[in-house]
Parts: sequence; structure tokens; C-alpha cells
Amino acid sequence: MPPAVLVGDFLYSRSFQLMVDLDRMAVMRLLADTTNAIAEGEVLQLMHLNNPDTSEDDYFRVIERKTAILFAAATELGALLAARPHEEQAALREYGHSLGMAFQIADDILDYEADEADLGKNLGDDLAEGKPTLPLIHALGKASEAQRKSLRDAIESGGREHLPLVLAAIREHSGIGYARARAEAFAARAIAALGALPPSSHRDALAFLAGFAVARRT
Repeated sequence: MPPAVLVGDFLYSRSFQLMVDLDRMAVMRLLADTTNAIAEGEVLQLMHLNNPDTSEDDYFRVIERKTAILFAAATELGALLAARPHEEQAALREYGHSLGMAFQIADDILDYEADEADLGKNLGDDLAEGKPTLPLIHALGKASEAQRKSLRDAIESGGREHLPLVLAAIREHSGIGYARARAEAFAARAIAALGALPPSSHRDALAFLAGFAVARRT
């Protein structure tokens, strides 16, 4: 872990050196604001660890700051550096934001239903870390009183020993289907935002990426 942290610190500082070389205040402001929002998202996630009272709104606030804002900055920057019209910059920011939301929800779905060999990690990692994500939050809201108590205990204690119970509740209350529908809605919003861009193979590729973000299995 320490080498990974050091390399991450190096890349972070190097990115700011490159921004200064560009001498573009708009770029530096966007990336500085994005970095700040991501740090805020990490703090929010820590605040909700092992918290069974985490709501859907809480969850969406976390993933917006942890993931969607980063995607939004990446897509907006392309338009900004290419000096595209303001409406195209705004459209690409909306595309990236919605893509990031869809991607993160889909990623959280995979933690409960992917093939472990394909995923490259164990199922239930989020549960083990005490992270209540959308499939579980939805199941918790639909569960019976007795089942809700068990799910709350699972979130509060973390670990994988509760995984069979949690998976059963998610299946019973269609947590995966609910979360996938929300991811698909964000992907559709991302594709709709591309309507502000002129037709091109690049726009088609971005539309494909939005669909792939939800349909992927790894």
C-alpha cells in the first residue's frame, strides 16, 4: 500500500505541474474544484460506513462526488481545451456526469451479482467494508421488520458472513433490477446530452460507451 500511495501522490503533483504549463486558468479551476469535490465524496463515504440509515439520496451524493464529478470534468475538459462552444462544453459535462453515475451504480451492482473470476475480486466487498450501496439500500427499504433488523446488523457489523442473507434479500426485493433501472436512466440521460453535439463517429463512440457502462459484466 505505501508504494501505491507514493505513486498516487507523484501523479497528483505531476498533474498540477502539467496544468500550470498549460497556463489556462479555466482548466486549473475545473480540476481544483473537481479534486476538492472528490475529497468531499470520500469523507461522505466514510461518514456513511456501517450506517444502515443511509438513504438513496445519501448514496447518490456520495457517488456523485466520488465518481460522477470526475467523469464530468474529464469530458468537459476535452471541449474546453478544444475551444468548443459553451453549449457543447455544458453538454459534455452533463454527459460525463450522467455516465459517471451510471458507471458507479453498475459497478455496485456487480459487487452482488458478477462472476468472481471475471470481476477479479470477491463478491460482497462493499458489504465487507460496511458500504451500503443501492441494491442493498433498496432491499432494506422493502424488507419486513425482522428481515430489516438482520440487514441492519449486516451493514453495522460488515464482513462477509452475512452475505448469503443479504443476497437473498436483494433477490427477493429486486434490488438488482431496481439499481439497474436507475443506472439505465442515467445512461439514457448521458446519451440525450450528446444531442447538442454535431453528428460524428466520436459522438457515436460516446453513446456506445454509455450503454456499455451499464451492460458490462466486469
